[in-house]
Amino acid sequence: MATNAGADGLNDAATDERRLRMVNGQLRTCDVDDIPLLTAFLAVAREQFTAPAFANYAYLDQDVPAAGAQTRKLLAPRTLGRLLQAAEVKPGDRALEVGGGSGYGAAVLAEIGADVTLLESDAGAAAAAEKAFAGRISVVTGDLDKGVASKGPFDVILINGAFGVAPAALVAQLSESGRLVAVDARGKSPRGVLIIKSGRGVSERSLFDASADVLPGFAKAAAFAF
Repeated sequence: MATNAGADGLNDAATDERRLRMVNGQLRTCDVDDIPLLTAFLAVAREQFTAPAFANYAYLDQDVPAAGAQTRKLLAPRTLGRLLQAAEVKPGDRALEVGGGSGYGAAVLAEIGADVTLLESDAGAAAAAEKAFAGRISVVTGDLDKGVASKGPFDVILINGAFGVAPAALVAQLSESGRLVAVDARGKSPRGVLIIKSGRGVSERSLFDASADVLPGFAKAAAFAF
């Protein structure tokens, strides 16, 4: 039976094969072994969320520009997979993706069974996400560092990028035992990080070396030079 051409000009069978190679060659090889998470990665077509000119790079292990975006990128699959595994996402979790661009991470979260809100400050990327989800996922346009308190508290918050200053407002929107995952760029060597809220305190655990763009609202203030 004939198959339809995908966004990058390849047919469905070819893109399915590339998605399988991504899961086996990028995620499983770095100890991403959560079956529901791997199943979600297999189900979501990453090329549908990339800028059309970069659709052919959708299954390489690199950040790629998001559909509709001015500057926003989708996290590399290996980074996203390791962060989501650390977050231990469960069906029914209330999840927030911050800086999610056109919504690839949100789509993976929804495939696992989370109730997802996507927060985006890039209007073009937010519009692309609205079109992709057609109301199935709540898309909010606003400042990334402020979160979406009206939709919280959240069991999981995924920052689709890095922070150079502590994401205090987002941590405040976590539920009890809520988990926030992101790339922590406060030090000299950026790393994936897991932040867990417990009672009135929080704990942080460094996960793995990583790189990602620092998102708007999370950059360190420029220091004066004399």
